[in-house]
Amino acid sequence: MSATPTARVSSLAVYPVKGCAGLPLGTAEFTSAGITHDRSFMVVDDSGDFRSQRRDPHMARIVPDLTPDGSRLVLSTEGFSPVKVDVDPEGPRLDVTVHNNPLVGVDQGDEVAGWLTELFGRASRLVRVPDDNRRVTTGVTPGTAGFADGHAAVIGSMTSLDQLNERIVADGGRPVPMARFRPNVIVTGWPEPHTEDLIRRVRIGTAELGYAKMCTRCTVTTIDQETGEKRGPQPLRALAAYRRVADGGVAFCTKFAVTGPGTVSVGDALDVTEWAESPEA
Repeated sequence: MSATPTARVSSLAVYPVKGCAGLPLGTAEFTSAGITHDRSFMVVDDSGDFRSQRRDPHMARIVPDLTPDGSRLVLSTEGFSPVKVDVDPEGPRLDVTVHNNPLVGVDQGDEVAGWLTELFGRASRLVRVPDDNRRVTTGVTPGTAGFADGHAAVIGSMTSLDQLNERIVADGGRPVPMARFRPNVIVTGWPEPHTEDLIRRVRIGTAELGYAKMCTRCTVTTIDQETGEKRGPQPLRALAAYRRVADGGVAFCTKFAVTGPGTVSVGDALDVTEWAESPEA
């Protein structure tokens, strides 16, 4: 199997604060943990567990603005004055969790904690990935990541989305945008949907990625990323009809480890150097 010559990156996105709005990029630097600054910050509750759109869908309306060097973060959302954070890589360390996985975060101070606590109505703090982060991610290709759910990068295909939206419309629903799935890399040009599931090794720009696993989806996909409002039951209902995976969930998009850091730009072709015979859940 080989990729078509037109299989290219159509858009790139980074999510500096886990669960908050994403930012489009024309060019992205991929480190071993994914796009620079991707999920490098996280909002946690008073027990250290991460806050998510699953419970707080309005997180989608929090827009992060991070300087290229990562030294200054500004968070803004409707109805609140923006809060500015002078990023502290040496602050107090907190024990935090992401899906019950124990990690460590660097606390970013009381001012942003107070802003977040007022916004959520519950005790909240902002933490940053430590500079000496040594998180190990699992999958067919192991790797590392910041505060992402499990892996360094997520790739989605517009051909796959087109197929999904055909099913949603046939079920009487309205098409959903790719933003519902919050991928880092969106690809156009593959004639067959879910070609991304069959990649095992791929070179994009000067970066190299290895397949980790298919991406099991949750209720975040039912949240409108522009309004922060729940719009369910789609796309989960349509996915349940044809994208079940071994653990009983539904899959859309594919997770990758970064095996070779490098630069990726919109328009770059995908050079798939290894294919699988069939997808693995």
